[in-house]
Amino acid sequence: MTEDDLAAHVAGVAALADPVRRDLYLYVSAQPMPISRDQASDALGIARHTAKFHLDKLAEEGLLDVNFKRLSERRGPGAGRPTKLYARSSRQLSVILPERRYDLAGKLLATAIDDAAAQGSTPADALRAAGARWGRTVADQARASAGPRPSPDRLLACTCQALTENGYEPHQTGGSVVMRNCPFDALAREHTELVCGMNLAIMAAVTEQLHETALAARLEPAPDRCCVVLAPVDIPARHLQGDESMSLRHPD
Repeated sequence: MTEDDLAAHVAGVAALADPVRRDLYLYVSAQPMPISRDQASDALGIARHTAKFHLDKLAEEGLLDVNFKRLSERRGPGAGRPTKLYARSSRQLSVILPERRYDLAGKLLATAIDDAAAQGSTPADALRAAGARWGRTVADQARASAGPRPSPDRLLACTCQALTENGYEPHQTGGSVVMRNCPFDALAREHTELVCGMNLAIMAAVTEQLHETALAARLEPAPDRCCVVLAPVDIPARHLQGDESMSLRHPD
């Protein structure tokens, strides 16, 4: 999520902090048909100008859709102006900090199930393949931002920005890139091997597509961050043994 996306989501949620505005939103959402300012003011027992003010604020934030319609059957001269009507919009809003991407996880898992059934592969293999495909789209995003013939440093900066916008919170340290947030945290705690394997496939695809960064995805679980680290390619992967095995529970 970009900073602009976060600001827009926060503003939309904040619009519901006012109790009158929140009651209007809930009232409009519960109606099977679009409603007018007069209907809303009568239902909530508030002044019509108050209802109009708050309904328009909700529309400005994209929480309500607006259209105009004549409510009477009269047509032609003297029929009056169309009435402004409000209905709940299809916009979905949520603010979760640190950022979580369970929608993406659900999409990748659903794709993996379909692919496994169609191809006769295991769900885990299909999930890693789906993760790799998505990782390549993240790499494409970074390369497009970097522009033609970027320096390795420029490409790395754009890679980190693309990962930031997808919830990973990358932090460069000692030549490596550590992901300070796991967008799939709750799933990774319950299904560690499956989800961390997906994360590794995502990051491996990113680094393979952006080979100029000279980084490789390594599986290095640690508390309170993503299990994958991007390390310089000349540093061998750490071999996890004993308590660090991926087959054991997510580190707490």
